[in-house]
Amino acid sequence: MSNSIKITTPKNRYNKSKLVILTAEASIHRLMNWFKYIFFLFPTFILGQVNNVEIDSTATVEYLIIEGDSVPRTSIDLAEVKLLHKLKFNNREDRIRYLILRRKTIKVYPYAKLAAVRLDSMNKQMASMKRKRDKKRYTKRVQKYIEGEFSEELKKMTRTEGQILVKLIHRQTGTTAFELVKELRSGWRAFWYNTTASMFDISLKREFDPENVKEDYLIEDILQRNFQSGRLEAQEPALEFDFYDLTDKWLNADSQEK
Repeated sequence: MSNSIKITTPKNRYNKSKLVILTAEASIHRLMNWFKYIFFLFPTFILGQVNNVEIDSTATVEYLIIEGDSVPRTSIDLAEVKLLHKLKFNNREDRIRYLILRRKTIKVYPYAKLAAVRLDSMNKQMASMKRKRDKKRYTKRVQKYIEGEFSEELKKMTRTEGQILVKLIHRQTGTTAFELVKELRSGWRAFWYNTTASMFDISLKREFDPENVKEDYLIEDILQRNFQSGRLEAQEPALEFDFYDLTDKWLNADSQEK
């Protein structure tokens, strides 16, 4: 079935329940008749207000009629769609590693996305506070809320899922997990958390670096594909990078290794 949309012009163009597209030629004809009527009734007013009116009859401008109101449209607004390359793997092991990484990334991304939302909300709230006491009390309340809401889920994550989450938190917030903990709590607690995480090979200071770390690029590739499919809800990252430039770099690197 074709996905194109066909719009049929109704006989009564003032029907508010219909969406009518009129070409510029038809609109200009009606417009000239309307001007003749106005000139006949108010010639002095029109001559004083209108000077050197030019109408470009060569342009094809579509008019959108919505409830009797016309809006000129010269373009159609479309959602951005990235054209992604076809996935290719050198061997079966690479394919399996990618699929495992995809499953883990899809699982932890919503937590990183939510962390960015919470951080943005917290910063806006704290910006309206003047006293340090109020800010400290508020951050403690936010921290307890987040722990109570997600601590059980986070405890179920594997080591690699924790590593991916730390990277994605940096991607979404522009701040490492270590810096977030340091801001919400004291520097000593941030150091302690980082030391504890290191025992499980998880550094809270880890950054998301798809330009220099291939796994991070693969994570970004997974995100883009799932944004496009609608499985994940896209959220603008706090970091700036060009996905197409990254793709060219890593595809060229792979071809040179072969």
